[in-house]
Amino acid sequence: MKVEQIYTGCLAQGAYYIESEGEVAIIDPLREVKPYIEKAKKNNAKITYIFETHFHADFVSGHVTLSKETGAPIIFGPQANPSFDAIIAKDGQEFKLGNVTIVALHTPGHTMESTTYLLKDKDGKDYAIFSGDTLFLGDVGRPDLAQKAANMTQEQLAETLYDSLRTKIMPLADDVIVYPAHGAGSACGKNMMKETVDTLGNQKQMNYALREDMTKEEFVKEVTDGLLPPPQYFPLNVKMNKEGYDDIDEVLERGTQALSPDAFETAANETGAIVLDVRHQNEFAKGHVPRSIFIGLDGGFAPWVGALIADVKQPILLVAPEGRIEEAVTRLSRVGFDQTLGFLKGGFEAWKEAGKDYDTVDSVSADTFKKQLEADDKTPVYDVRKEGEYVSEHIADAQNTPLDFLNEYLTEFPEKETFYVHCAGGYRSMIAASILKSRGIHNLIDVAGGFKAIKEAAIPVTDYVCPTTLK
Repeated sequence: MKVEQIYTGCLAQGAYYIESEGEVAIIDPLREVKPYIEKAKKNNAKITYIFETHFHADFVSGHVTLSKETGAPIIFGPQANPSFDAIIAKDGQEFKLGNVTIVALHTPGHTMESTTYLLKDKDGKDYAIFSGDTLFLGDVGRPDLAQKAANMTQEQLAETLYDSLRTKIMPLADDVIVYPAHGAGSACGKNMMKETVDTLGNQKQMNYALREDMTKEEFVKEVTDGLLPPPQYFPLNVKMNKEGYDDIDEVLERGTQALSPDAFETAANETGAIVLDVRHQNEFAKGHVPRSIFIGLDGGFAPWVGALIADVKQPILLVAPEGRIEEAVTRLSRVGFDQTLGFLKGGFEAWKEAGKDYDTVDSVSADTFKKQLEADDKTPVYDVRKEGEYVSEHIADAQNTPLDFLNEYLTEFPEKETFYVHCAGGYRSMIAASILKSRGIHNLIDVAGGFKAIKEAAIPVTDYVCPTTLK
């Protein structure tokens, strides 16, 4: 038996490859399925089953394409109702894979079709669970996402999750390995550990949601406390996972079309496409296509695209580093953005050489910023980090306008007075700057290096806060 976790950091997502006696099961595959097919082929094995733990909200799974390419059936748990052919497993139903067995344990609560898959070894001993979003390391799946589909409140879903954990998962032996669908950084939970594999015994000791003496009322309160609104693209990803989607090869063919500067400009004007610049933030600051949005590939790319571009059907035109076009299109497709129409051939340099207008972002070092604050302690400063980061430590009198909800704060930025914007390291503040400039707000200066550089420059900070945010 071979079990491999295939972890994708930018999505904080774990897919799984299980092989026994030449037969393979894939659990929660990513959109691009060739790596799974090639791995099985290399091992002279055949993909026999594709298991889905639930209808994912934060990424588009590759189950439909993988089934089409391999002929392997897709398996969901009870109460799933996909629009395509699939096996809807019964609670406790067993699937033989070589000389091991995979058992479907219905564990509703995160969603009503959520199912944990229990792997038994050749001797019938419980070996591991693939818990999807039912159980994370250090947390459990949020119970607020499936309210509409289930016609239940988040409290009712939390109560259901409590029962699932205590009747299906906690009775399992302590040495059972836990393989979750997500780790730290995912918006599907609140307190996830940075580790991606653990034993159930350790989780029983340290995961607040698995406390043996915890009442259902206590569980509901703790699980629902502090939940932030989910990203707007989540329901759209659920719809795609439930109803199907374009083949990834079609998406790549469409999205990797090279467009000259003139053709690129024409496409932007005629289609209403967003120009998405995925280079490094420093390059974007030096020059970019006017009104383009910056979200760099070398950051939390896909989740930020999903959080800030509300509609997955939004046409997109790319400005990307040489050799990273296919990567950008692929990573967009992972969160359902399939309407990439092409990229700027020759990159931003070609745009400049063609004599096209371009814009820049004023950016200063933390040392220069410090001198400005010393000269004028009323200088407006906007901190686009999350509220928790801001509460922990921030520049005195800085306003917190979290990037996730930036559009809700547009009226709070000065119309004429120069203001400064920063985040933790420079990535998010450049995203914010690009959004503000696209809305016609140009009187801003970015603090390069963010809060890390601010502290290194010995700019005074405080940990006291009188909350000013709406979220």
